[in-house]
Amino acid sequence: MGSYPTLDRFDFPVALAVSSAHEVLSDDGDVERVFAWKSVTKPLAALAALVAVDQGKVSLDDPAGPEGSTVRHLLAHASGLPFEAGAVLQRPGLRRVYSNQGFEVLGEHVAAAVGMSFARWTREAVLEPLEMTSVVFDGSPAHAASGSTYDVLALGLEMLTPTLISAELGETARTVAFPGLSGVLPGFGRQEHNDWGLGYEIRDHKSPHWTAASNSPATFGHFGQSGSFVWVDPEAGLVAAFLGARSFRSEIHGVLWPVLNEEVLTAHGG
Repeated sequence: MGSYPTLDRFDFPVALAVSSAHEVLSDDGDVERVFAWKSVTKPLAALAALVAVDQGKVSLDDPAGPEGSTVRHLLAHASGLPFEAGAVLQRPGLRRVYSNQGFEVLGEHVAAAVGMSFARWTREAVLEPLEMTSVVFDGSPAHAASGSTYDVLALGLEMLTPTLISAELGETARTVAFPGLSGVLPGFGRQEHNDWGLGYEIRDHKSPHWTAASNSPATFGHFGQSGSFVWVDPEAGLVAAFLGARSFRSEIHGVLWPVLNEEVLTAHGG
């Protein structure tokens, strides 16, 4: 039996690691096994972009993407670009449209500013300093990374307590950008307030949602179509990272993740 009863309801290999800011509280499954991250790549890419911002190589207000869009819009899925390649859907800042294309444009902008490929910049700016040695990332900033559950946890711990960027920029990243925008949260439907920070999805009061009902509204993170997630609850002081061998399915992950995350919070005083 795992640390949390719901882990036994997954009939395929999964791994979960939970930590406070100071120590790993539990690990279940093969937390060293490399799995695809899919969209959990986005917070990694966002952090790499934020390091460039912190170092003055990029500004959040740099024009990037469609006319009127900035780096801030791209990070917050508010640029007006569609999910995949295609025509601009609307002017920037009108609606929250989850966009892989937006993160690819972001990667191109950062690469031009730092004078190297975005993959190399991510390795040098994030993966090497955080010793995320299992991570393979050499493709789309939207979905190309793979790595271990422990390295997803390392990313989440950096999101909780930044060491690569200033505390002020870290706080900005987990604060809602362009408040009040509606949109669709993939896998969980339309949300009247589809809140995002700078590369991080913010829980707020979304329903339905993949985190627990008891996670604080300030909880932020990301999930991926590979059946992956990382969340950070700053009020509970907890980080959780999950990877698995099957792609996201609403009837499995969409049902079990909220229950599992409730068990994590209950076990650790969240």
